[in-house]
Formats: sequence, structure tokens, C-alpha cells
Amino acid sequence: MERKMEENTDRAVKTENEAGGEESLGGNVNKLTISPPGYTGPLRKGHLIFDACFESGNLGRVDYISDFEFDLFIRPDTCNPRFRVWFNFTVENIRETQRVIFNIVNFSKTKSLYREGMSPVVKSTSRPKWQRLPPKNVYYYRCPDHRRNYVMSFAFCFDREDDVYQFAYCYPYTYTRLQHYLASLERRNLPYLKRELLGLSVQQRRLDLLTITNSAVPQVQGRGNTQLWP
Repeated sequence: MERKMEENTDRAVKTENEAGGEESLGGNVNKLTISPPGYTGPLRKGHLIFDACFESGNLGRVDYISDFEFDLFIRPDTCNPRFRVWFNFTVENIRETQRVIFNIVNFSKTKSLYREGMSPVVKSTSRPKWQRLPPKNVYYYRCPDHRRNYVMSFAFCFDREDDVYQFAYCYPYTYTRLQHYLASLERRNLPYLKRELLGLSVQQRRLDLLTITNSAVPQVQGRGNTQLWP
């Protein structure tokens, strides 16, 4: 009996390690200021402010390592804590020429395109076009210091103090952007495209059904137009 209890305990610890400790993550960080431990003075430039409370944002926790290094924890997929890949967050209150290393410490994938030369994307308020970071500044590896989770580290140098910088796993494509695109297609009254409401999600968001047909369907006999829909 005692041996069985030990095995169950070991299995529980292993499961917790595989999950990356996501039980400690709540929602996304919201204007979270990171300052050195024990610091109680006024906010200074270089005390980074992290935020992910926006559509497609994902950042659950930030740990201060030094003035130049931060460990970042991403939240898992909804209803599936074993999958942790996407991140998207902003950073502000930076100091000009401030150099940092961000470590995304709880990736779940064993293989990643980051190992093949892909790199995260970044933009700022004065430069709103997404750009990829130099691949030479990006590292993807398994780290014994973080429960042997996969870690992606990248170095970055801030250059404009008044800018808000945004970093993402890849080019974000939000639900709102998709809905705007589908609405624009619907307004064009394309003869080969039909959009229907299939249902609503738990959060009352549209679940669209798109039917795309062949625009070269033969004309129905006795009619002057092409009939694509029953």
C-alpha cells in the first residue's frame, strides 16, 4: 500500500511538471509593472510594464531575473493545459538603448520552426508594421532549470522610450479581423460564396459556415442566370 501511494505521488508530480505549473496562472497580465525585488520607490524608466489583456494576447506571468532578463510564462490552450505555444504581449516604459533577454519558459512543443530559422515578430507604435527579429538573436532549447520544458529565448534592444512594443509568436490574425473579412465578402454578393450562421460559441461568438461552389456551374434550362443554391 505504501509503495502504491509513493507511485501515485510520483505520477502526480510528473503530471504537474509536464503541465508546466499552469495551475498557478490565472488570466493575462494587465499593465503589470516589473521592478527589482524590494524596490519601493517611484516608477522609473526601464521598469518594464507588460500587458496581454487584448484580443489574441497571451502572457500569464513575468518573473524578474535581472534588469536585463525576464522569464515569461504563457497560458495554455483553453481546456487543454498540455498545449502551450502562442504568445502575444506588449512592453512599455522602456529606457532608450535598454537591452533585454526574454525567456518564454514553458513551451510544450518538442519541435519548433524556431529551430529552423523562424523568429518572433515585433512592432511598435511608431513602426506599426510587423517585422521579424534577427534569427541569430533567437534560441530554442530544453532547459533543466524550468522542469525540462522547452524555452525560447530572444534578445532585443529598445530604442524609442515613448513607444509601446508588441511581440508575438507569429503574425496575429484575430477573430475580429476574420469577421470583418467575412462581412466584406458577404457585401460583395459573390455568386459562388454563401455564409450562414451555424451557431454561437459559449462566449456568444459567431460560428460561421462557408459554402464555396464552382462558379462555372451550367445554367439552369429556361433561366438566364446561373443557379448555385437550391
